[in-house]
Amino acid sequence: MSIIEPKIDVLLDKADNDRFLLCSLASKRAHDINDMLRGQRDRAIQLQTAVEIARASDRKPLSIAFAEIARGDVSYDPDSIDVKNH
Repeated sequence: MSIIEPKIDVLLDKADNDRFLLCSLASKRAHDINDMLRGQRDRAIQLQTAVEIARASDRKPLSIAFAEIARGDVSYDPDSIDVKNH
C-alpha cells in the first residue's frame, strides 16, 4: 500500500474540482521546474559529477508541482483561461 501526498481531494479543491484544470496547472508548473532544474544542472555539472547531481534532486518536478498547488503557492487566473463556447 502506498500513501500519496498531497491527497487528490486537496488538489481538486485548489482547481475548482476540475481534474483537467489540475492536470494543466501541474503540467505547466512541472515544466517550469524542470527547465529551472536543467539550467542549474548545466551550471552544476562543471563543479560536480552527474551522480552527485542526481542524488541531490530526489523529487520529481511533478511531485514538487503538486505539493506547491496543495500549499496554494500555485494558482490560476480564471480570467486568462481561454474558454470556447460550442
